[in-house]
Amino acid sequence: MPKKKSKKKWSQDVTDNSDAMDLKVGVFKQRSAKKIADSLKASAEQSDRRKASPFQSAMSMLNFYINRAGKQLSKSRLATLDRAKDELRKDFGKQPKH
Repeated sequence: MPKKKSKKKWSQDVTDNSDAMDLKVGVFKQRSAKKIADSLKASAEQSDRRKASPFQSAMSMLNFYINRAGKQLSKSRLATLDRAKDELRKDFGKQPKH
């Protein structure tokens, strides 16, 4: 018997059921790169479920979102998320890349 196709994406399953940190709803929809970075930092530092350092967890979650959204992101949205990476680096006392 053929396997029934699931309409749910594997990435949504990862987001829902992984040991990743809990994020505020709509964190990636915010317009400010600083607000995105601050929210990710707070979530990473509060999380008991993360396996890596708070910085690694926050950056991984941001990269996961960017990679999964991929071509769906506008150039301006992608630029905001890239600036959020630099803001996140600053928040954790690291050198920004740009």
